[in-house]
Amino acid sequence: MHASSDPPSSEITPERVYLNRRTIMKAGLLAATTVGTGWLYHRLNAPSTSTVTTAQIDVARPAASPASGFRVEEPQTSLRDITHYNNFYEFTTNKDAVADAAAHFTTTGWMVEVGGLVGRPHTFDLDDLRKLAPVEERIYRMRCVEAWSMVIPWAGYSLAHLLRRVEPLGSARYVAMQTLLDPPRMPGQKTDVLPWPYMEGLRLDEAMHPLTILASGLYGRALPPQDGAPLRLVVPWKYGFKGIKSIVKITLVEAQPVTTWSAAAPAEYGFYATVNPTVDHPRWSQATEQRIGELGRRKTLMFNGYTEQVGHLYAGMDLRKFF
Repeated sequence: MHASSDPPSSEITPERVYLNRRTIMKAGLLAATTVGTGWLYHRLNAPSTSTVTTAQIDVARPAASPASGFRVEEPQTSLRDITHYNNFYEFTTNKDAVADAAAHFTTTGWMVEVGGLVGRPHTFDLDDLRKLAPVEERIYRMRCVEAWSMVIPWAGYSLAHLLRRVEPLGSARYVAMQTLLDPPRMPGQKTDVLPWPYMEGLRLDEAMHPLTILASGLYGRALPPQDGAPLRLVVPWKYGFKGIKSIVKITLVEAQPVTTWSAAAPAEYGFYATVNPTVDHPRWSQATEQRIGELGRRKTLMFNGYTEQVGHLYAGMDLRKFF
């Protein structure tokens, strides 16, 4: 097998959280060569036996022009792969085991506190959030920083609906978000693999962009736990780690907030994390990606193919410095 700049599977995550010892032994030399990420995981880890049983939800499918970016005309990744190949370290670092580890996670009584630099701070329950705006289908590309990708039919609405409801003050510049901190329910939080709770953030103009959504479902069903139930962020032009899951707190702030991966490995994971095939991760190329369910690799698109919609947000910025 010839040398390549594609990511060695052993370098996709920090070494201390890379596959368990059993998997490494099975992988042997394979893990040190250029192998499609999805191909390796699906063959070295036992498949989950869990199925998706979340409730079906009403999802509007309003007409949308191609220029909106709301729907990509590409084959959708299977429900099986979307729900059984997950990064959710709050449960486990083993992608194929997240569905089983999260199977008994419930969201009864879930509340989301929204405050900070706003005129109308409020704590919302799920019924409140459902009433804010119609849930729409958004078919987006999802590009993981690990150089694999999917196409996912999300259900949700633009985050801007929620932000307008709380009336951001003129001094608000950023939006900080926090995942639930509950180690008994999220056993991965009992480890030191990351600093907990998981934190993410956006510039306010990024958060207000219509492509940025609060997702509550996929494939016409409520989000299953392994995909971030009951609410997660989806920002399709950024790497997947920006898509914070199981959100419990949203705070509008003036200064750029601390975010988990940027704090844990600042030389590898930036705050902006826009998909950029010309800026490599220090340990692998970002020029190509493995679409889960496909053979071979495909070229990665600038801003994940959403340049027309979001490129203006970064006019004049050095995206090698602000990666």
